[in-house]
Amino acid sequence: MPAITLPDGTVKSFDNPVTGMQVAESIGAGLAKATLAARIDGRLADACVPIEHDAEVALITAKDDAGLDIIRHSCAHLLGQALKTLYPDVQMAIGPVIEDGFYYDVNLGRQLTPEDLETIEKRMLELAKRDHDVIREVVSREKALATFEARDEPYKAEIVRGIAEGETIALYHHEDYTDMCVGPHVPSSRHLRAFKLMSLAGAYWRGDSDNEMLTRIYGTAWANDKQLKAHLAFLEEAKKRDHRLIARKQDLFHIQEESPGMIFWHDRGWQIYLQITDYIRARLDREGYKEVHTPSLIDLSLWEKSGHAAKFSDDMFLTGSEDRQFAVKPMNCPAHVQIYNRGLKSYRDLPLRLAEFGSCHRNEASGTLHGLMRVRGFTQDDAHIFCTEAQIGEEVSKFTDLLYAVYADFGFTDVLIKLSTRPEQRVGSDEIWDKSEAALQKCLEDKNLDFDLQPGEGAFYGPKIEFSLRDCLNRVWQLGTIQLDFSMPERLEATYIDENGDRQVPVMLHRAILGSLERFIGILIEHYAGSMPLWLAPQQAVVLNITDAQADYAHDVVARLRDAGLRVDTDLRNEKIGYKIREHTMLRVPYLLVVGDREMEAGAVAVRTREGEDLGSLAMDDFIEQAKSRVASRN
Repeated sequence: MPAITLPDGTVKSFDNPVTGMQVAESIGAGLAKATLAARIDGRLADACVPIEHDAEVALITAKDDAGLDIIRHSCAHLLGQALKTLYPDVQMAIGPVIEDGFYYDVNLGRQLTPEDLETIEKRMLELAKRDHDVIREVVSREKALATFEARDEPYKAEIVRGIAEGETIALYHHEDYTDMCVGPHVPSSRHLRAFKLMSLAGAYWRGDSDNEMLTRIYGTAWANDKQLKAHLAFLEEAKKRDHRLIARKQDLFHIQEESPGMIFWHDRGWQIYLQITDYIRARLDREGYKEVHTPSLIDLSLWEKSGHAAKFSDDMFLTGSEDRQFAVKPMNCPAHVQIYNRGLKSYRDLPLRLAEFGSCHRNEASGTLHGLMRVRGFTQDDAHIFCTEAQIGEEVSKFTDLLYAVYADFGFTDVLIKLSTRPEQRVGSDEIWDKSEAALQKCLEDKNLDFDLQPGEGAFYGPKIEFSLRDCLNRVWQLGTIQLDFSMPERLEATYIDENGDRQVPVMLHRAILGSLERFIGILIEHYAGSMPLWLAPQQAVVLNITDAQADYAHDVVARLRDAGLRVDTDLRNEKIGYKIREHTMLRVPYLLVVGDREMEAGAVAVRTREGEDLGSLAMDDFIEQAKSRVASRN
């Protein structure tokens, strides 16, 4: 007679073992209709799983995050069912849930086309409308293996062979279609209505390039049509804002096969880069940082000593010379310790803050490269703070204040924080990790900052605080970090002399605000849809003449604006003024300054904005004052 405790504290007793669905039915028909699964004593289970003991039970619906994952995973099975009805010889591999959707890797023996996706999606909708039950069957390894061998499913059979003895194996049946999964899944196909197949890709079986190439079918799935339409609208807006597309239109940068994952910055894109580095450099100078620069090639022995070689060797570019092996640096921290170690340090020298716009390279897989967002060569706004244990709180607090101020200047005010704790593979004693994690948590609590705990996600040498920002499309980007490290300074023999004349090992704080400058610029481009704030815009104004008679005056205007520190060019082409205005509006130049005979006589400019606002005729001094004020305020 199990007693079921519901989330609100209500206890319901039953005479016999009961399923999650039966619990829902005992509460009401509406809840039963909406129930997808149950959380039994904290563990997700199918709604049909019997509960034979007293338990805490929460019913899962499409309103829950877990419910949405269940819908997406079940849609992958529905995709499999549709494929089998259309292509009986298809062999199914794996079909997991991913962010906003799902995919399935399959072997069709032929290439699919976008038109095929439409056909498959139509069949999925037809199958879902049948409202067929999804049946869960727990089977032995032998039965599972026999089932998939009989269905000519070699990938599924291989998965079964890899399942450890004693583990539960469940088959899920959608009418004649059978799949295998840990579950849970929806109890009926009627819950699967708001989905869309999105794209095709290739994927190696088990991610191993020595294996055969499979077809990966991506889809998205949501709780209802309203959510699906909102997501598709979001994707359409994100597509318009794709930084790679905007970069081509505005001539910012390019990437080519001869240097994969490396950026060829054009002058306009490089101007954005320079504005950011100049801004950060000035900020750090006011905060007492000392800017340094370290080599790109460093003997592999240093990376072995620091612990990076054991952790990151697969991601490092290696090269040899004169019987020595060098690594192209993937990060800057060991090099900064080398600068710290030059000369004896006293406690009076601490904190010592070393900053570098460090050029780093990592051997990212070619399939993961994505414009500025994922590259092999990048620059970090990196810095390392060497301090005493007593200075940790103050340094973390100062860094946090600086980070929030910088993000605000770039137009981001919604910041999310996570505290990442010790990973399985790490260096340093548990005592050091206990102390490090407690120190960072106290820093956040002292500043009354909300944060989520992220167990196991710390760096191999220490815990870290991660700062993420939310952009105008509600996307979250992890950028800033501060990492507390007691281990690397000791491994690399960094010391200082304390108040008593004894040698001590400093604490090392690894910190970055923007992270990869390339990635941050990509985020900025998409956040602003290419319409950069005036202070960041590569070209802040363009002077457009109406006829050749104003050409000399246009040059004079440009000279005055450049003397005032503005980035400005002319467009003196023999084109109609309307054409030139449209073209530079498309390039998202903030100010379009039109000069005709009237402006030339008055020593003025007719000012239009890229948004189409006509500010009228302004005297040169007035326009310069207005523009410089906006640049200074970073408005």
